[in-house]
Amino acid sequence: MSTTETSVAVVGAGPAGLMLANLLQRRGVPTVVVERYTRDQVLTRARAGLLERRTVELLDRLGLSDRLRAEGTVHHGCEFRSNGDSFFLDYSAHYGGRPQWVFPQQEVVKDLLEAYEKGGGDVRFDTAATAVRWSGDRAEVDCADGTALRAEFVAGGDGQHGATRASVPDEAVTEHAMQHEFRWLTLLASAPPSAEHTVYAQHERGFAGHLLRSAEVTRFHLQVPFADTVDDWPDERIWHELRQRLAKPGWTLHEGEIFSKNMLEMQSRVTAPMRHGRAFLLGDAAHIITPSGGKGMNLAIADAFELDRSLAQHARTGDEQHLDRYSQRRLPDIWKAQEFSHQLIHMMHTYEPGSPDAAFRQQLQQSRLWQLRHSQTYARYFAENYVGPPLGWPWEDDAD
Repeated sequence: MSTTETSVAVVGAGPAGLMLANLLQRRGVPTVVVERYTRDQVLTRARAGLLERRTVELLDRLGLSDRLRAEGTVHHGCEFRSNGDSFFLDYSAHYGGRPQWVFPQQEVVKDLLEAYEKGGGDVRFDTAATAVRWSGDRAEVDCADGTALRAEFVAGGDGQHGATRASVPDEAVTEHAMQHEFRWLTLLASAPPSAEHTVYAQHERGFAGHLLRSAEVTRFHLQVPFADTVDDWPDERIWHELRQRLAKPGWTLHEGEIFSKNMLEMQSRVTAPMRHGRAFLLGDAAHIITPSGGKGMNLAIADAFELDRSLAQHARTGDEQHLDRYSQRRLPDIWKAQEFSHQLIHMMHTYEPGSPDAAFRQQLQQSRLWQLRHSQTYARYFAENYVGPPLGWPWEDDAD
């Protein structure tokens, strides 16, 4: 077995892993990244696209936001549609003019990967980690190709089913999980956006969402029954439902080829603590959040930022408490995002007729929409959560 020695072994070349690798590289910390997928697969995976203010702030700080600012789209608000009515919420106006950006996740990954490799970084694609083991002050990552990494620390950004999370004993952590009562058909279509902003539509037939990705591609979400499969939704039916649920007088839905269809069961999960021994969990390895509100990638990148700070403080002082602070500092923010995503889901989805208290809950939903439209306090709360906190929140006073 060929073994490589490094300071930090990063498992997973997604947003969390590559952001951490770049941050460590800037501090001169030797790292090696292993990724189970090929380079092409990593760079073509279409995922999230909504960037919070802190994500953009961090990319600015690293000098990696040029393409984002040249090719991305600034978002200042979103539209809510329900019962034939609609209103536009300018969340930037409720939050000091702070916008969000739309820039596909694979493009963020592309820029992070290019910067890391340009700085001499080592990324080993098509190299699946199979186990993470540690003893004393060293850890080892075994890979399917017979190679291994020996490091002081392992940062696992390899997802909820990856080797890092699997190597943490169940009794060493607590998992809080929730299976939501809604299911989505998620779509990507070769169609220009039908609005210059995100549209959330509550309809008696179910939720529908219109989200920007680029000038040529739009993402859509449709609430569908749990028993349905992708085969139950041919293109003609999809476009019919989108026209019905997103309908607005004088508004036209732009249609095109649907090139991606996936069923998504809405799940949430948080693992605590996010550290065990010399291993740290980042992104989906530590927490799963629904796509509602676009928080997943942003939380993963915030994990990387905080872990880099914790490792830097440990390196300066040798104090193990700094390693524990990674989890202690991240969990309040993660739960805050979970609460907001949960609230947004229940603001826009349709409850199954006959389900417990369905009629009552639908009225609560209408109350939330009414408050969002008419209450400055409620709108500001939404805006702060939607746009996201500043970099390092809530510990910005002692940020490096």
